[in-house]
Amino acid sequence: MSSNQTDIPASAYDMSHIDEADERRTLAIIVDNEPGVLGRVVGLFSARGYNIESLTVAEVDRRRHRSRITVVTNGSPQMLEQIEAQLLRLVPVASVTDMTKSKRGVERELALIKVAGTGDKRVEALRIAEIFRARVIDTTNESFIFELTGASDKIDQFCALMRPLGLNEVSRTGVLSIKRGAEPG
Repeated sequence: MSSNQTDIPASAYDMSHIDEADERRTLAIIVDNEPGVLGRVVGLFSARGYNIESLTVAEVDRRRHRSRITVVTNGSPQMLEQIEAQLLRLVPVASVTDMTKSKRGVERELALIKVAGTGDKRVEALRIAEIFRARVIDTTNESFIFELTGASDKIDQFCALMRPLGLNEVSRTGVLSIKRGAEPG
């Protein structure tokens, strides 16, 4: 028998996908708006050990009683395809769209960020906020509350810059997504 690896027959238990790099995905899931649906979707993730990085849900069509669940998760491409297939098997799920794969996908997040500080730190916080186009929505003599909308990375960067200036508290909505163009996504 040759020592060449190509001579070895393919195994039914091929685990080569284990070395695949994790990918981040945003899934837009349209579901029937009825009790327990969110629990079933989240249960699918938790029962299989999949992590949810961000989760948002809201009714989007009152007439048809439909809600949109936006889930950000990560894993190997194979695992992510399996998640999508398993979601589609749930009875209340009408559709699943991988917004990350869509060239027309747009993602945004909203954050409220409280920064406490005085003097030069206060001036620097305002200067950085202007660069990031963050709005001041509340101010006192000791603190600001900024409103910032954008990609998750942008919010992460803003928070990192505010940390040494007195970052006090952060509240984030989670990722929202939608497709560009006239057709629904």
